[in-house]
Amino acid sequence: MSFIKSILTVSSMTMLSRLTGFVRDTMAANIIGAGPVSDAFFVALRVPNLFRSLFAEGAFSAAFVPLYSKAKAEGGQDEANSFAGQALSVLMAVLLPFTILMMVLMPWAMLILAPGFHSRPEVYDLAVNYARITFPYLMLVSIVALLASVLNSNHKFGPGAAAPIAFNLLMIAALVLSPIMHMEPGLAMAYAVPLSALVQWVWLSSHCKKMSISPTMLMPKLTTRVKELFVRIGPGAIGAGAAQINLAMSTILASLLPTGSVSWLFYADRLNQLPLGIIGIAIATTLLPVLSSRVQSNDSDGARHYTTRALEFGMILGLPAAIGLGLAAKEIVQVLFEHGAFTAQDTLNTSAALSAYVLGILPFILIKILSTIFFAHHDTKTPVKTAIISVVLNILFAMGLLQIMGHVGVALATSIASWANVLMLVFALQRSKLLRLDASFMPHMLKIAFCAGCMALFLWGTGSTLDAHLQTGGKWLDVALLGAYLGGACLVYVLALQLTGTMTLKDVMKMVKREN
Repeated sequence: MSFIKSILTVSSMTMLSRLTGFVRDTMAANIIGAGPVSDAFFVALRVPNLFRSLFAEGAFSAAFVPLYSKAKAEGGQDEANSFAGQALSVLMAVLLPFTILMMVLMPWAMLILAPGFHSRPEVYDLAVNYARITFPYLMLVSIVALLASVLNSNHKFGPGAAAPIAFNLLMIAALVLSPIMHMEPGLAMAYAVPLSALVQWVWLSSHCKKMSISPTMLMPKLTTRVKELFVRIGPGAIGAGAAQINLAMSTILASLLPTGSVSWLFYADRLNQLPLGIIGIAIATTLLPVLSSRVQSNDSDGARHYTTRALEFGMILGLPAAIGLGLAAKEIVQVLFEHGAFTAQDTLNTSAALSAYVLGILPFILIKILSTIFFAHHDTKTPVKTAIISVVLNILFAMGLLQIMGHVGVALATSIASWANVLMLVFALQRSKLLRLDASFMPHMLKIAFCAGCMALFLWGTGSTLDAHLQTGGKWLDVALLGAYLGGACLVYVLALQLTGTMTLKDVMKMVKREN
């Protein structure tokens, strides 16, 4: 399968996952709004999600895939399967007691994760209860992450990218069934979280068995490769998860603000996560095994080619996504969420946070790609150094901007810190002579910026017309008007790409057909 086709496969599955996620979030906004229950649940959900992103998905994948590729190159599939089984066994031996400990200590952990809740006992009690239910998700999704990494290493990207859809479907089912089960909606959603990980486990296990690449659970043993894996996971946890750490800090600081702040940031981040997952994570997921194999075979020309294509593809999709979400923030939030318990004031507060978050879309995509270059060269230490500085900057900026801009300042600080991380990664790559790009890269970037500018002019010029017609003819008319507005902007961008020769349909078809 071609590199671009692999990216499109992951992106399409991620798109489906995000769309079902929007259905979930729209229903949650309609049913529980932005108040005590939503604040408590979103904090409880972020607790296992943070550890999952740091250890199970981000750091684990970054450390595991290059070592798995090396084991496969040196000893064949049997050696790779053995390594995966050993890694899984040790991972479970560590996470099982950690999960139990965190569930016991959750009342004290919540004082750190959301200190502002302590002054609101009703929210604090809900958050502790929900978090105890959701936390086993960490252990279960770690198995899911390993299975997805095994499949990705064998260039089977679709199943892993599709797995998160189960999470959204079960959350939707929980919201729909909660009245029937006479259960409070937040509690029903909490139970759906670990259940979704079980479904994903079964889904990925079936695909691994079909390809005869299933890792076998063994007695935990620290072999040389397993030791190397967990040594790399430590720094990789921060390097790959800097964005999640920043989001966690945002939650902590937002808990100190008026009720609703956590929810406004959550809903804004959900919209912001759409391009991050479809573009940034999809490209990095596809690039890591491809680049790792090129590095392993000393193919410097191939490594340069795929690094350049990844950056170009990230920019050609990421820039218009940032512009679109930024200029249409209020309209998007209004159409998607302003129903039921979600008020017009919630729309204004959420869209303001979204406008600040989108400034970090491009740096997030670049961080994912640039960090992957280090990971492919078995270097997880350099990204951690830049990430630590980024996290410190995020905290400092957030604490300062919090006083001036409230919850919007928290979102803006995350974006500023992300840009700082990009600059540090670029400097480190150039110093290590690992950032090798084709000569056409910079001219191509200028053309992409011009085309995105054309799109921005369209959005700016037609935005007032859209505002005048929203909420005048019903919900579905609003959806159609927003779709036409954003669709028109995309059409302008695509035509600009075609007319300037930046990216033609012929170019896309050629890249899709090209084999890795």
